[in-house]
Amino acid sequence: MSGRTGEIYRIAWFPGTDVLHGTCHCGAEHTAEDPVAMWDWMLAHPRGHDLPGDGS
Repeated sequence: MSGRTGEIYRIAWFPGTDVLHGTCHCGAEHTAEDPVAMWDWMLAHPRGHDLPGDGS
């Protein structure tokens, strides 16, 4: 299948909370309550990983 990058993004949800914990394919980690913010952070790789106050 063409177009595959081999990049793996993981998001874990902590049951009983609104907390999501994401791990980018580069190994950077981030915690957020908003799923859109989580995907924005991941897809901004690597530019978005250094934002101040990003919860990492």
